[in-house]
Amino acid sequence: MRIADISRAVTKACLAAGLAAVMAFAGAPVLAQPAAPAPAAAAAPVAAPSPAIAPANAYVPMRPTPGKGQPVAGAYGFQDQYSPTGHEALRMHDALLMPIITAVSLLVLGLLLYVIARFNRRANPVPAKFSHNTTIEVIWTLVPVLILVVIAVPSIRLLAHQYQSPPKGALTVKVTGYQWYWGYTYPDNGGFEVISNILPPGEATKRGEQEQLGADNRMVVPAGEDIRLQTTGSDVIHSFSVPSLWFKLDAVPGRINEKVLHIDEPGVYYGQCSELCGVRHGYMPIVVEALPRPKFEAWVKAQGGTVGAPASPASKTAAAAPAKSGA
Repeated sequence: MRIADISRAVTKACLAAGLAAVMAFAGAPVLAQPAAPAPAAAAAPVAAPSPAIAPANAYVPMRPTPGKGQPVAGAYGFQDQYSPTGHEALRMHDALLMPIITAVSLLVLGLLLYVIARFNRRANPVPAKFSHNTTIEVIWTLVPVLILVVIAVPSIRLLAHQYQSPPKGALTVKVTGYQWYWGYTYPDNGGFEVISNILPPGEATKRGEQEQLGADNRMVVPAGEDIRLQTTGSDVIHSFSVPSLWFKLDAVPGRINEKVLHIDEPGVYYGQCSELCGVRHGYMPIVVEALPRPKFEAWVKAQGGTVGAPASPASKTAAAAPAKSGA
């Protein structure tokens, strides 16, 4: 019996040793497999700084500033202006037109009240019989003429400033109105086109933008310099309008309209199509993002465009031709 017990103990020890060996050899590959990604994980911190070390002017979509370049709830009057013509137009409105309108309105109201009080039936039972007064007729003819002349001089000057020719070498952006979205083409940067559609309400809110004003892609331009903005339509007449930049230009199929756009400072500026163009006319928002020149060039490169000296007139025509035929 003792020999049998010893034999069984030895057998159990051998089985235990064999099982331990099997587990040790079988566990080695299992442990080795998760260890394989370790070098990749270790390499990750080395690769991670790469985007962070990317140039400081790398493009990152700018978040809108509340109350800047967009409508404000409960506000009245014009939006704050961020272009030279906008400043001039707002100054003319506030310093010239509103005082004249207010004075004329108060004068007419005063005359009406005076006539009601002075020439009613009780105060004036016997009405006068005359029908003409030369002095009064001269006054009410000359005064309105003088008022119109005073208004006409700054008005014509403002119109002239709005339609000055773009300077040589100005960046060209071609805006094409489609039913019902916008296309922004950059002939001087390789001719690529950015298509811009309205954002769903939930997505616009996530991005900090107002519903029906947010767009998936923006028209990105450099701030602080003149831009040659051209508009055309691919189907019906649209109108490219951004109130805070005092900019409005029709996009007509078969022709190209052109104006200078100058944005004083970086920011996000909102507008909408301002020409009835079909059933979804109210769903064509315009989002203009003005950036410093280095960040604008980073955005151009991110779109696959080119950065360099402005294209020559011949190359501009060649680059714009496909967009025009597509319109």
